Amino acid sequence: MSTIVADTKIPIRELARFLGRYLRPRLALVLCLGVTLFSGIGLQLVNPQLLRSFIDGATAGAPLASLVRLALWYIGIAVAQQLVNVLNVLIAENLGWGTTNALRLDAARHCLGLDMSFHSGHTPGEMIERLDGDVMALSNFFSRFILEVVGSALLVLGILLVLLREDWRITVALAGFAGVTSVVCLTLARIAVSSWEAERQSSANLYGFLEERLGGTEDIRANNAVAWVLDRFYRLTRDQMQKTITAGLKVNILLNSMWFAFAVGTALAYLVGSALYRAGSISIGTVYMIVNYTVMLFWPLDRITQQVQDLQKAIASVARIVGLLRLTGRIPGEGEFAVGQGSRPTAGPLGVSFDRVSFSYDEGGKRETVLRDVSFRLAPGKVLGLLGRTGSGKTTLTRLIFRLYDPEHGGIRLHAGHPGAAPDGVDVRGMAVRDLRRRVGLVPQNIQLFNATVRENLAFFDDSVPDARIVEAIRALGLGPWLDALPRGLDTELESGGGGLSAGEAQLLAFTRIFLRDPGLVILDEATSRLDPATESRIEAAVDTLVRDRTAIIVAHRLRTVQRADEILILEEGRTLESGTRPELAADPGSRFHRLLETGLEEVLT
Repeated sequence: MSTIVADTKIPIRELARFLGRYLRPRLALVLCLGVTLFSGIGLQLVNPQLLRSFIDGATAGAPLASLVRLALWYIGIAVAQQLVNVLNVLIAENLGWGTTNALRLDAARHCLGLDMSFHSGHTPGEMIERLDGDVMALSNFFSRFILEVVGSALLVLGILLVLLREDWRITVALAGFAGVTSVVCLTLARIAVSSWEAERQSSANLYGFLEERLGGTEDIRANNAVAWVLDRFYRLTRDQMQKTITAGLKVNILLNSMWFAFAVGTALAYLVGSALYRAGSISIGTVYMIVNYTVMLFWPLDRITQQVQDLQKAIASVARIVGLLRLTGRIPGEGEFAVGQGSRPTAGPLGVSFDRVSFSYDEGGKRETVLRDVSFRLAPGKVLGLLGRTGSGKTTLTRLIFRLYDPEHGGIRLHAGHPGAAPDGVDVRGMAVRDLRRRVGLVPQNIQLFNATVRENLAFFDDSVPDARIVEAIRALGLGPWLDALPRGLDTELESGGGGLSAGEAQLLAFTRIFLRDPGLVILDEATSRLDPATESRIEAAVDTLVRDRTAIIVAHRLRTVQRADEILILEEGRTLESGTRPELAADPGSRFHRLLETGLEEVLT
């Protein structure tokens, strides 16, 4: 399994651009968060002053009413501080979720725009960790990082300025303590960045493994591979544990250094305060205030350290997300969800031609050639039966038309059948990807249905498709009785993966999707290869409806499906073994197709 390589050394300027890109649209929330944060800082600085006045007043015999008034002010400010903190958390959470959701959307859109060479190298489990785990780690980075760091620094400055009014020696001592502590902690904080990156990668590997194995539970049990899976699972969880422990230990070095610094700072405050008190320079209330401010000084320093720790995780996650967003597909325009520029084939049946097309898959750095110099031309409105053994390149050929991949050599062109159309047709690489896939419909071997309503599954969540058109398409393809039996009609929810549906019903729903789009070229990839004869007859009737007045390429295993083909193309080891019209090949005793008809397609082609 390949991984998404990322450089953990993200430049500050690029990090700032990344932060600003998602915070700028939420500037109002950022400003509100800043107001609540700085209000909380102001309230924190007031209460120690009230405590000093209360202690000095109590020791000096001040009137009870004055002491009560100070106590009430103290309680009121404490309550106000808590309310501000609650509001601060509420705004921060809204800001964090808003920014991370926007980032999730951008990352998901980008991944959907990458070609199949990317998706074949990354498991769904790994991608879930990228799009959710890494993004979630940035929630605090987006919502609090800048404001917490700036706010904590201002609180430290405010404490030192307040103490400067009392005695410069106190300020110098605590400023030196704060400076040394900050330098030490920030230096130690840098050591964990690479460890957090390794921890995130180990987590992605684990989730990718789990997704694959949970999806193949039946095969794993049937082939007695449970022990191997458990052993591999143990190794991956152990690797993640070790990397998490390593990162955690480095963080603990930082935390222990902070607590040691806190103890030293408290001792320093007592030492300086007691010395000044004995010298008669300050009152006992001021001594308490100094200790109180010293304790307060620890918390902004701790928050800065915590933010630096979160920054370590954030930098690791940002590096991985930026690395993902930097990836570009091999197919230009694949990620363009709006209609792009380029030539567009007109409505009606579309012919297709291959001109010496070759293609190879890149598997772990090794190239496996699948198609070699394949050439043919299918006229608009004709049906091509595509035959060949498993691994001969049939599915790859259809994916090239749909532009899930681009050929390495040669060209693929679409031809309109109306008078005045360009005789050479349109090169698929000169078309906007969205336009191409609007005019070419593909029904794959494995049908993917979503946990959504019938309407959403058929229209692919396009609300502009009228219900009447959906119902008409369903009935045209023979699913009328099935629709009538549904408890809520088009609003009935289907299970993910097509649970509760027969294989035939799932196949017919896939046909309905294509029928609604009304493409000029339809590709059916072994649509009846896994169906019983009774269900197959329903599918065959639907295929007749689907290919009527359209060009079609049918990857076939069964004789009944091939009988509707006008032309036949047989592939073997990626090369064109035989091609021609079906009647001519069937009548030629020396043709491979003739022998297939005599021996039985299922036996020979599978």
